[in-house]
Amino acid sequence: MKRVVLLDGGMGQELLKRSGKPPSPLWSAQVMMDEPEIVEAVHLDYISAGARVLTLNTYSATPERLARDAEEALFEPLQQQAIAVAKSAREKSGESVAIAGCLPPLYASYRPDVAPDHEPMLATYRRVVAVQAPHVDCFLCETLSSVKEVEAATAAAKEGGKPVWTSMTVEDGNGLKLRSGEAVAEGVSAALTAGADAVLVNCSWPESIGEAMTALKQSGLPFGGYANGFTGIGALQPGGTVEELKVRDDLGPDRYAAHVMDWVGAGAVIVGGCCEVGPAHIARLAQTLVENGYKTVGTLDD
Repeated sequence: MKRVVLLDGGMGQELLKRSGKPPSPLWSAQVMMDEPEIVEAVHLDYISAGARVLTLNTYSATPERLARDAEEALFEPLQQQAIAVAKSAREKSGESVAIAGCLPPLYASYRPDVAPDHEPMLATYRRVVAVQAPHVDCFLCETLSSVKEVEAATAAAKEGGKPVWTSMTVEDGNGLKLRSGEAVAEGVSAALTAGADAVLVNCSWPESIGEAMTALKQSGLPFGGYANGFTGIGALQPGGTVEELKVRDDLGPDRYAAHVMDWVGAGAVIVGGCCEVGPAHIARLAQTLVENGYKTVGTLDD
């Protein structure tokens, strides 16, 4: 039977929908601090929907973001809490699901111009890896906007001794270019050189991710993608809140599953969802995969 790794969907937007509090610049980390039970509930809903991989809820818990929007001292407690909540959800579900570590952009999404230089970026990613490595089954370096982010995140993750899946974000409307303007092929090459075990594209329009599939396939590595449901990301600034972004009204579960199945048809073996792609989308995708003869798994070795 053909196998596809099925990731979970977006965490931050789903958490905010369930929280009674207004959006914060800390985004998903704020919900982790104030309402950790919601984080566990979302993890459990994704498992029930059919996801075979949970990604740690640490996307906005980087030292750089915390220093800007709260206190850097929160880094270790938030990392540990995210690990504990993901493990608790897995245990309560009774399902065999993998847990992926998270290496996000350190300062802001979609903004390679504010990313640190290579050495300080590498040092921070190593801090993240040191905390997460004993507790995760793989590392997901995600939403990387530039070659330099790809290089640093992948190199640090590789030192953790677990499989490394490196995922980039591309321009909405041009799936051949990273948000930095560099070619996706350059990002793929950098990921290969740094030791990635798989390459993906995420947090972009599904149409653009589909366009990127050819460049990913040429890597010779397992590849895939997971899209967002935003109309665009131009309004979001470093330190801003996600309430500035608007949601597409043409990307329900059926339509999203159709996009993903196009990627799978092109050879993608790791798929899921990103911002505004929730448990209902993942449930429909899981059902569609099974209906088309695929087995959903949590690792590339299953």
